Formats: sequence, C-alpha cells, structure tokens
Amino acid sequence: MNVDSKIACTIPELIFTGATQFAERIALEAPGECISYAQLPDRVLAITRGLLASGVEIGDRVSVWAPNSINWVLVALAVHCAGGVLVPINTRMKGNEAADILERSGSRIAFVVSEFLGVDYPTMLAGYRPHNLEQVVVIGQPTGAGQIALTDFIASGAAVTAAAARQRADSIGAEDLSDLLFTSGTTGKPKGVMNGHGQTLQAFREFVRILGIKPGDRYLVVNPFFHSFGYKAGWLTSMIAGATIIPQAVFDAEDIFRRVEQERITILPGPPTLYLSMLAHPRLASADLSSLRVAVTGASAIPPVLIERLRNELGFDVVTTAYGLTECGGLATICDPAAPVKTIASTSGRAIPGTELRILDPECNEMAAGETGEICLRGFHVMQGYFNDPEATKDAITADGWLRTGDVGYVDADGNLTITDRLKDMFIVGGFNCYPAEIEAGLFEHPAIAQVAVVGIPDERMGEVGCACVVLRSGFELTEQQLIDWSRSQMANYKVPRRVVFYSDLPKNASNKIDKLELRRGLS
Repeated sequence: MNVDSKIACTIPELIFTGATQFAERIALEAPGECISYAQLPDRVLAITRGLLASGVEIGDRVSVWAPNSINWVLVALAVHCAGGVLVPINTRMKGNEAADILERSGSRIAFVVSEFLGVDYPTMLAGYRPHNLEQVVVIGQPTGAGQIALTDFIASGAAVTAAAARQRADSIGAEDLSDLLFTSGTTGKPKGVMNGHGQTLQAFREFVRILGIKPGDRYLVVNPFFHSFGYKAGWLTSMIAGATIIPQAVFDAEDIFRRVEQERITILPGPPTLYLSMLAHPRLASADLSSLRVAVTGASAIPPVLIERLRNELGFDVVTTAYGLTECGGLATICDPAAPVKTIASTSGRAIPGTELRILDPECNEMAAGETGEICLRGFHVMQGYFNDPEATKDAITADGWLRTGDVGYVDADGNLTITDRLKDMFIVGGFNCYPAEIEAGLFEHPAIAQVAVVGIPDERMGEVGCACVVLRSGFELTEQQLIDWSRSQMANYKVPRRVVFYSDLPKNASNKIDKLELRRGLS
C-alpha cells in the first residue's frame, strides 16, 4: 500500500493516505471532541485490535445499530480495517427486525447504542438475539447481561499489536467486500447488497469532483449513516475530500439552524423534506446561513421553485440532484450544478463516468430518447450480488451485466434521466424507501386483518406516506387509530401507514391480483 498515493483503492487505505494528505485538518467533530486526520488511524486501529482479538477474519460480517455519531464512523472504519463486512442496521427498526438482519447476514458482532430517543436498544434486541451473534458491544453503558462496553472491547485488543492490525488493514484489496446494506424488495424480505471497496471509492470520487467538495469543508451529515446517503454520500465522501464530518443524530430544524450558524456548516445534503422544513422555519429570516455552499437532494420530483429558494433563501451556491440505489452503491447519475434550474428540478442528471444508462422495454430492447421504460445500469459500481440469494441476483442483473433497477423513466436528448414511476411499487416517506410487500407482511400479523394492500399516497410534508387498504376478518372490529398504534409497536416508524381505509373487498384485476392502480384512484 502506497500511502503517498493520492488515489486510495480501499477504505483502509483512504484512512492512511488522509493522515498524510490532510494531517492537521479535522476529520471528525462533535461537541467536546475533535479528531484530526493525523489522529484517525490510531483511533480506528484501537478498535480494529479488539476485532482481531475477538477472532474476526476477512469477510466476517459485523453490524452497527446506532445513530449518527463519531463512534459510528470509528467502528465502521475499524471493521473495514479488520477486513470485515460492515452491516449497518436502521435505527428505526424494532428488535425483531434488527435480529432478522443480524441472523441472515450471519453477523458475529453487533455494535449497539445503549440508548437513543428514550429506547434501550440492547434490551430491545435481547429477546430476539440470534445464535450466530457472538458479542453485543454497547456504544455507551451496557444495560444487561451478555454485553460489553465499547471501552472494554477496545481494552481487550491490547493483546493484538498495532502492527498486526495495520498489517490486516494493508492486506485488504479493492475487490474485497466493504459492506452489506440491506434493502427491501417485492418479496417483502430485505436483501443484502454486496459492494466492494474499490467500486464505492470510484463512484464517490466523482461525487466529490462534480460538487467541488474540498479540504476544510464542513459537512453536517443529517442523513442516517445506516443509509448510503449518510454513509457513502456522507462521511465517506467527506474523507475522500478531506472535509470535516459533523454527525447529526436527529433531524431538528432548530438545532440545524444553530449548528449552521455556530459551526459554519458548508455542506448540507438531504431529501426535499429537510430543506422544506428549513424553509418553513420561523427563524429563516434571522438565521445566519451564509456559510452554506453545497446542497444535494433527490428521492422525489423537485419543484423548480425549490431550487431557486435553496439558492436565494438558504444561500447555497451549488444545488443539484442525483439518483442512485443501494444495488449500484448509492450513486448512478447526477446533475451538473451549472445546468438550468429546470434540468436540475425535473431530471436526475447524467450517468457518472464509467456507468452506462439505458432505458429498456420488457423484452430488454433499448428504447429511444424520450421513450419511457425500465431504467437499467451497467458499470463498475453495480453490486456484486445479493448476499446468499443467487436467484434474486439473477433476476436483478442480466447475463451481460445490466442492473434492472425496477424504476421507470426516460432519457432526454442531452442524456439526462427523468424518473417517472417505480416498477417495484415502492414509495418514499421523507427520503426512506418503503416497500408495500414488506409492510403488508407485517400488517398480516394482526389477528383482525383478512386482506391488506398498502399504497403510497401524496403528503404535503413527507412527499408520500403509506395508506393501508384493509378487509377485516368476520367478527372482528378495528379502528384506523388502533391499527396505526399497533403498527408503531411492530415496525419502523417510516413504514407505519398514516392512513387506513376499510373495505368489504379489495378490487382485483383480470389476473385476480389486487388492483393497486384502482385503489390509488379511489384514494385520490
């Protein structure tokens, strides 16, 4: 490994090159704590030594179930240096949902926050802990038996030398798996997407280049680290550029205004809901947001007026949109920030270098510019496959390497992509992908439900929310609020239907499948 090279091929190498390139710049910052790029390797390798002492080998899966924090980044980087495969878990999941990911990923170790938003995460997991999970390392104070504090875990690594940890980090190759991000599908079960070190770094170097992110930029990462937007387009992007990573655990418009003013934030990406909340805040007129420079959004159609407001009222110099999905590492297309407002608002831009973009019909024939079909991608960043699911991999990636995204759209004469629909019936709640089949499977656990179909409906604040269309079992009674309350106890909050409509029967199409198009028409 050549630490003097400017181009790192693996995430561990990125740590060590950064220690030379950006030595005195701050890598991680939170109230009361700053870690420079020069200090970062020692902090990371201390945790890596604990992983090696626990017997972690190259390719072993290690999970992180915690909100955005400095420790999240340190743990993730340590997993990478140990040659482990990082498995981030959504903090909104309940214990049973997290346990399912832990079991199916075969995670040996889970780093779990002690408490977040009043919830005891280790206790929530305890009743569902899978047999393959050897250790629960608590970020904070352990709350029960069978747990070890992160500080004690680090101390356990004293038996492993720093040189041995560095040797392991140096042995990692660009093709080795870096992470396993679970994403849902039409089958209702989340699937683990396998991505390698090299492909991730190559994609987000383009992100840094196009946006003009530079050493010394201050990136407030509001998007959750368990998602590629917060992880790869967030703190990993910052490391590529030599920017400062400033984690934000919870979106709170008042706190973000304060941090932008006091901490002079320059980079603030997020879904449209983030910016809409800021624009609606009563402090907008009096807040000093002059440090803001770069905004990146996506996840849904953007009104052109929002692009103008981001520039004029929030003061961003660079405003653009991008498109990606977990199966392509989180980034496929991005708009040139210099493009006209209409292009940025109505399209997701062009394919990044090294990526091919085609619109195909159901027979996989390429369609002409302006014609609508399935968005398909091919290139270095397409996933290595779904973990332990060759059939799903075969369905998603064609024999000649095209990733079938399940999204519908068209490409204009300039090569800009416009997304018009979703083949997979997905809808997006405040930036989070929601898959009806997964939510329906959860709702079917309620004893009163005979049939259920979930569809996305427009919502002024969140963009879209779920509506559960329900047929009750004979002899059972259930109100809308009762089902919503029950759902909150069973699934992550963004999956919970915000509306429930009861039917005597659900409409069916000619194939005797529930006609969701008809349901949506009836709900509009």
